[in-house]
Amino acid sequence: MSRDPADRPRSTAVEQLEALGLSTYAARTFVALVGLGDGTAQDVSEVADVPRTRVYDAADELREHGLVDVRQSNPKRFWAVSAETAGRHFEAEYAHRVSTLTAALDALEPTNRTSEQRGVWTVTGRDAVTERVAEFVSTAGDEVVFTTVDSLLTDGVVESLRRASDRGATIRFAEMSPSAGARLQREVPDARLFESLWDWSETPAGRLLMVDREKTLVSVRVDADGDRPPEPRDETAIWGSGPENGLVVVLNALFAWQLDGSRG
Repeated sequence: MSRDPADRPRSTAVEQLEALGLSTYAARTFVALVGLGDGTAQDVSEVADVPRTRVYDAADELREHGLVDVRQSNPKRFWAVSAETAGRHFEAEYAHRVSTLTAALDALEPTNRTSEQRGVWTVTGRDAVTERVAEFVSTAGDEVVFTTVDSLLTDGVVESLRRASDRGATIRFAEMSPSAGARLQREVPDARLFESLWDWSETPAGRLLMVDREKTLVSVRVDADGDRPPEPRDETAIWGSGPENGLVVVLNALFAWQLDGSRG
């Protein structure tokens, strides 16, 4: 027997509402009411896996979030806000939560965060590596050296490089694929190209980043292990910072002659 096609969006909506903090019964009740328009506890119980007596508790939870209104009739009837209104509610609520979290974490960070990170650190997953790249580029004062492959050249990374260039940092790109290189030169027009030792696109390498010759990151693309299925290839990076950090020293030595030569 085939599944009801409506089951997929219904289950997806319930999962996302739970992830946003609603209880399971509240999420199921809200999704049922969206489909019904309005209804009684019995109506909800008949279309959702929620006991009738628990619908009232779920409705109280939804009222606190401003997602459901109640008509004081006998029996009570419940009305759900539109999908657009629900989306705006959660967007505003979580924007506030993120802002509050950021402020709290800022207050916990040391006043003078050390620029020297002893040892080499590892970060795994494309999204996480992209975040580190954008974060490190945002600290650039003098120079950014960067190379990558097409699939890892995200809009966020390009924007961080453009902003660094606008601040006055020199942006240097090692030779990469024609399309990636053309995009970077188009969107960061003041960037300078230097000749690389390797054909980056022909290796498992992912990205190489050097910021102010004091912070470095190198990543490789590896086969996905099933835990992160969205991408056919995953990514792992190592990074270090500080003029005496081993990774920084090695990459500085490796690229110094190319970079110094390109300045001429």
